[in-house]
Amino acid sequence: MATLCFFRFWLGFGIGGDYPLSATIMSEYTNKKTRGAFIAAVFAMQGFGILSGGIVAIIVSAAFKARYPAPTYEMDAVGSTVPEADYVWRIILMFGAIPALLTFYWRMKMPETARYTALVAKNAKQAAADMSKVLQVDLEAEQEKVEQKKGADYGLFSPQFLRRHGLHLLGTTTTWFFLDIAFYSQNLFQKDIFTAIGWIPNAKTMNALEELYRIARAQTLIALCSTVPGYWFTVALIDKLGRFTIQLMGFFFMTVFIFASAIPYHHWTLPDNRIGFVVMYSLTFFFSNFGPNATTFVVPAEIFPARLRSTCHGISAASGKAGAIVGAFGFLYAADYIGVKKTLIMLGVVNILGLLFTFLVPEPKGKSLEELSGEAEDQNGTETESRIASV
Repeated sequence: MATLCFFRFWLGFGIGGDYPLSATIMSEYTNKKTRGAFIAAVFAMQGFGILSGGIVAIIVSAAFKARYPAPTYEMDAVGSTVPEADYVWRIILMFGAIPALLTFYWRMKMPETARYTALVAKNAKQAAADMSKVLQVDLEAEQEKVEQKKGADYGLFSPQFLRRHGLHLLGTTTTWFFLDIAFYSQNLFQKDIFTAIGWIPNAKTMNALEELYRIARAQTLIALCSTVPGYWFTVALIDKLGRFTIQLMGFFFMTVFIFASAIPYHHWTLPDNRIGFVVMYSLTFFFSNFGPNATTFVVPAEIFPARLRSTCHGISAASGKAGAIVGAFGFLYAADYIGVKKTLIMLGVVNILGLLFTFLVPEPKGKSLEELSGEAEDQNGTETESRIASV
């Protein structure tokens, strides 16, 4: 247990810290016309990770299930979990180290973003050199223009920051918080919902390896049919529809489909209607990813000043993880005390709150990062553009 807690700590400290870094790096190396698609594509790779994790779990559990048959839990509670099952979760968990090792080298070789180097570190020559290397174009340093350019030199939570970006930060933190309450509660407890509607058998009628295999198969099917397509719909349309529209639409349809699943819940539990429930439930995942699960990652990397961009994104992401904790534990206890139907209705209300707080978030589509953050204003308040800001 202590080892797992230590692992989770470093996972959050390391991989979790990459949330703001990945989004910020991509936002500062892309142009305003395609910026949303590139940032969303970074996040969309999470979908392939979810899919790959499910496939690994299916393969490993199927192999062990065939090699080590066991009775069901109701026949033999102790014997239903064979000793070799202890290796299964370890193997699945260790597979997660492979992509981390593959990306470690390239992450170490990545330079600081040119916007930070130029506008915050005030080193135009290094910024031009880094940008030339990454984009494979020739850029000349314009140190004088960068030194004359007024940057966002105010601190986090200073009066000037709160005046300019206070509502924006409130919007990005609250929408990510409400989104993750609904998103993670649905993800973590899919098995309980699928068992409740009879899509997978009751746990006591299976052994441990059979249960893992069936849960992994069901979750992988949901990921393949709704989660992954939702991510890439966002990538394809975010720079056409805009972040605000997609986020608002996503929260709206998540609310609609959760209520449509929850209010006639007993209707969906009937044997002839269970597939219909799975379809409705899957659509909530589709519109969470073709919606706020993607846009809450994209927007904080665009609307804040260069020196505070990653910090504000990290604060927003941390708020989301707080929502994930509420969703994970809250759904578990709520489902036990008030039932799945009322719990799903509560999640629908949470989505409505996310929809309302979306109105605090500006639309970044078609604007440069300097326009969005206010860094394009010089001492007299007029618009200026540096070579780096124009990219």
